[in-house]
Amino acid sequence: MVVFPELSLTGYTCGDIFHNSTLLDAVGPAIERVANATSRTDCPLVIIGAPIIYDGILYNCAVALGNGRVLAVIPKTYIPGYNEFYEKRWWASALERTGKWNSPSGDAVPFGTKVLLTRCGVKIAVEICEDLWTPIAPSCKATLAGAEVVANLSASDELIGKYKYLSDLVRQQSARCLCGYVYSSAGYGESSTDLVFDGKAFVIENGWLLASNHRWQRGSQYAVADIDIEALRRDRLHITSFDDCRRRNVDEEYLIVDCGGSLSEDKNRELLRYVSRLPFVPADDFTLRERCEEAIDIQVAGLCRRLEFTHCRSLVVGISGGLDSTLALLVAVRAFDKLGLDRKGICGVTMPGFGTTGRTHGNAVALMEALGVTTREIPIADAVNQHFSDIGHDPAVHDVTYENSQARERTQILMDIANQLGGMVLGTGDLSELALGWATYNGDHMSMYGVNAGVPKTLVKHLTRYFAMTCDDELCRKTLFDIIDTPISPELIPAAENGEIKQKTEDLVGPYELHDFFLYYTLRFGFRPSRIFMLALKAFDGEFDRAVIKHWMTVFFRRFFAQQFKRSCLPDGPKVGSVCLSPRGDWRMPSDASSALWLSECEKL
Repeated sequence: MVVFPELSLTGYTCGDIFHNSTLLDAVGPAIERVANATSRTDCPLVIIGAPIIYDGILYNCAVALGNGRVLAVIPKTYIPGYNEFYEKRWWASALERTGKWNSPSGDAVPFGTKVLLTRCGVKIAVEICEDLWTPIAPSCKATLAGAEVVANLSASDELIGKYKYLSDLVRQQSARCLCGYVYSSAGYGESSTDLVFDGKAFVIENGWLLASNHRWQRGSQYAVADIDIEALRRDRLHITSFDDCRRRNVDEEYLIVDCGGSLSEDKNRELLRYVSRLPFVPADDFTLRERCEEAIDIQVAGLCRRLEFTHCRSLVVGISGGLDSTLALLVAVRAFDKLGLDRKGICGVTMPGFGTTGRTHGNAVALMEALGVTTREIPIADAVNQHFSDIGHDPAVHDVTYENSQARERTQILMDIANQLGGMVLGTGDLSELALGWATYNGDHMSMYGVNAGVPKTLVKHLTRYFAMTCDDELCRKTLFDIIDTPISPELIPAAENGEIKQKTEDLVGPYELHDFFLYYTLRFGFRPSRIFMLALKAFDGEFDRAVIKHWMTVFFRRFFAQQFKRSCLPDGPKVGSVCLSPRGDWRMPSDASSALWLSECEKL
């Protein structure tokens, strides 16, 4: 679909010339000329702005063209009236006007505001400039009636501060209506007698800006992007209040005009939209800082409420020197500070085991000292070896029993210390680990409050970096940056001979960048594997090849289904973003659900 600005055929700033027959008589042949140019089979739906006389009255209209002919005419509903009636000086309001308009070729085509266009099975509504600024824009009812994309032909002059206001208005309308919104406004070619036009153009999807142009250009320009219709349809399916609103407010039928096209998928065409490798992490630094602070505030508020409700003045946190326990400790410290509690009420426990390295142990101790919390160190090797002896396990066999015994021993220690102190254990596991089931059942899987439960691994690193960047203590900052640079590991297998971490999580379950990508599109939009795979190829081009993405996607879906039983009995924890796996809220799934359909589709990729 191509959308041109308001009155693009003649220009918006013609003034009283709009009532001159010389101009108006030239409109019909001009429309026919543009319509003829759309006769190519590969031509998209074209929507231009033109003055149209209907039943002896002049209207400011959008004219839909395709297949070499005029398809429909949609007049402007709301006409701004100020400064000597402004637009009302020339135009009539369409309001509920409907009928047929005789096109230059002699076809009687639909004319009116209750018209929806369909292209490739996608329903499209059209509104014009001022329509959007009204309390109930025509696009509100049109989207409730089924429109998935809204085209706005505009001629919005530029004023100081208006661009930000307008872009926010368009984004909010798109989000409120769960639709794509294509906004095209007049530019340099308009008269500058009293106003100046900057040529704004946006393509927006459900509140997210997909593309915009460079304003203030002298020549022709455009903004182009692909709108994800399936994502919009999924949200409308998922957000049931949208349909409730439709049944309450849509009491009139819309005329549907078929504009042709089919949804045949061209796999060779490049996807015309940016796909982030890190969908949980904003790309620009300013937004990232805002999101980090907001995420931390959510975690802190959740923990504060739990502490106040339980009258708890003591927290017990297992500190490994890794990212997750670091973030949990930082959140705990901020929560205690907010409540005016002594940081010594936070008991950080480091529990070196068979795989603990000097680097992670040193960072754990240094971090606790820098933050001023109570520090305890309890080595677990002897206790675990005694346990091996009790159950008859050979310590030389580094299997799941060897690993999980350490995790459960650590959890037992934390729980018992919490009993000693009259406190509670703060969980450290993150959203990505919950998705993959990368936790020992009734080990690190369990706590009294899982403060990181809504934070994916890719965001954990950025939240920790945010703490480091805003930290005043040099030792704390240095320690945090080293923790960020340390490979992710459960450290349950003995280290290498040189003392370096031998067991690296991402070597075992795959890159968290990929898994968080799969997780986001699976839960946020309910996409099928083939669609997620297509998006991943775009996002990770040059970083991971097809075979690698396919392999780890298969691992993701296999683990995601198989590990639901761990998520079915999760501790409480705050939801942070739009994706959450709480069995009490956002994700309710049988623990024995079959993954056959998903794995079969992965196999065919």
